[in-house]
Amino acid sequence: MPGLVDVHTHFMPERVLRKVWAYFDGLGPLTGGIEWPITYREEEVERVALLRAFGVRAFTAMLYPHKPGMARWLNGWAAGFARRTPDCLHTSTFFPEPGAAAYVREALEHGTRVFKAHVQVGGYDPADEALDACWGLLAEAGTPVVVHCGSGPAPGRHTGPGPMARVLARHPRLRLIVAHLGMPEYEDFLDLAERYAEVRLDTTMAFTGFSERMAPFPRRALPRLAALGDRVLLGTDFPNIPYPYAHQLDALAELALGDDWLRAVCHDNAARLFGLPDTPEPPA
Repeated sequence: MPGLVDVHTHFMPERVLRKVWAYFDGLGPLTGGIEWPITYREEEVERVALLRAFGVRAFTAMLYPHKPGMARWLNGWAAGFARRTPDCLHTSTFFPEPGAAAYVREALEHGTRVFKAHVQVGGYDPADEALDACWGLLAEAGTPVVVHCGSGPAPGRHTGPGPMARVLARHPRLRLIVAHLGMPEYEDFLDLAERYAEVRLDTTMAFTGFSERMAPFPRRALPRLAALGDRVLLGTDFPNIPYPYAHQLDALAELALGDDWLRAVCHDNAARLFGLPDTPEPPA
């Protein structure tokens, strides 16, 4: 392989990231009360260097607001990060608030290649009418959006397959990437992927020892995951993971779904989705 493409890595303003780490350290509701030590608590430049050393040729800056008035500021920071980090896929976000469609359109015009939405942290219904124009813009542009919409590690008011199913019913061409394979509602989100040709799933934390203790993937569903081999993408949650990066790769390899499936998941599917060249260019 030319390398790995990781569609679910977190880079955000340092003070925001420190608060995220403090939340995990404090065993908040999103951890389900389970200890969640952050493995890669390095400074930004060191975290970027680590991903490159792991063989990651392209990655994202998954960032997300938890209140109104935050998304546009995060998008400005992410645009600067993408400019100084050429192997990062320019990432943006949004929130159900007045003006959301305007700044989503602005982000698209400035080259955003992927969006992130976190239904659980944001505490909003993705089918809220305030977001309908945003989903429409993304569907029309063909720009992927990674959405944490499953109920793991702890359910929220609007998590689960129902709200996103309502979004897809209105925007069937939306290039939705379901984070964490939809954990723990794996089979429900497989249903959505089988129903809509542009729905994809990322592997973030799935099959790792940590997640299998909390929400094991049903082995009866592995043939369905194998059949969707062209729409499953590598995601890891780096740096916010409680184990080494390689553990995610080992967990996928141990599924024994074949070298072709593994190569597609770890590189080819995302490379095709984002139009990456066959030969990686060294970062500036």
